[in-house]
Amino acid sequence: MKIIFTTILLFGLLTSACPAQKSESGKTSAETKPENSNVKQAGGLEKQFAQIASLAKGRVGVKAEILETGEAVSLNASEQFPMQSVYKLPIGMAVLKRVDEGKLRLDQKVRVGKSDFVKQSMLSPLRDNNPNGAEITVVELLRLAVSVSDGTASDVLMKLAGGAAAVQSFLGEIKVSEIMVLNPEKEIGLDWETQYRNWSTPAGAVELLRAVQEKRGLSADSGALLLKFLTETKTKPQRLKGLLPKDAVVAHKTGSSGSRNGVTAATNDIGIVTLPNGNHLAIAVFVSDSPADEKTREEVIAKIAKAAWDNWSK
Repeated sequence: MKIIFTTILLFGLLTSACPAQKSESGKTSAETKPENSNVKQAGGLEKQFAQIASLAKGRVGVKAEILETGEAVSLNASEQFPMQSVYKLPIGMAVLKRVDEGKLRLDQKVRVGKSDFVKQSMLSPLRDNNPNGAEITVVELLRLAVSVSDGTASDVLMKLAGGAAAVQSFLGEIKVSEIMVLNPEKEIGLDWETQYRNWSTPAGAVELLRAVQEKRGLSADSGALLLKFLTETKTKPQRLKGLLPKDAVVAHKTGSSGSRNGVTAATNDIGIVTLPNGNHLAIAVFVSDSPADEKTREEVIAKIAKAAWDNWSK
């Protein structure tokens, strides 16, 4: 009897120490295996990203994150990639911060002379339309730099912001790391290697996009103006927007480099995509050091964006 009683007591202690876990359905863990659909979903999407990226035959970095939930999928998200014109976004933000502080006005006119022009191989409608220079408002310089990717406008804005160091300081203030702004457009055009000095990781770019969405460090009006200019971006519609529904709202900033010996240093696009459910997908795709032709490089970005859209629009 003593042995039987001891056995029963031991069994009771063991079972009370390890209670059965119940799922939301009310079934115990022995009856059902816990589902982890997000992990499966993320793993499948990451595999898609890698397969698509292989078409570029270069370096590809991606991060895609739902800003409302924090769900994220990435590929080489901590690697550094040359930004090219993507860096015009933090420059514009730093200028808008000075507007909010009363140090600049949106309607303030700035003299842009021939000495401010970037070289002819760089995009600059401001230079092309005003060969002798002109007085341009701050708000128009912002539109040209962000929506049109005008190199001259960007360099003038960098000066208005207080230089590259001031832009970098602003990024620190809004808690955005893994982005480096050092050289204006004029210097980037001097040699091949300089463009790699203005770099971002995909993770850093997505944090910047989160800051844009949250209007971090900016007034509500300045943040809204910035999003308006990003949504009106006219450059490279075949990248992030290329395979998305025509009515999809995409606030984005592109970046492109030249090629040397058949290799293109940068084909980029980062942006905030509004999903059908109202959530916001922040996505950054950098294609670097790629021997593929432009159509292929841009298709890589478009297909990655479409894969993310399909994954989170279900």
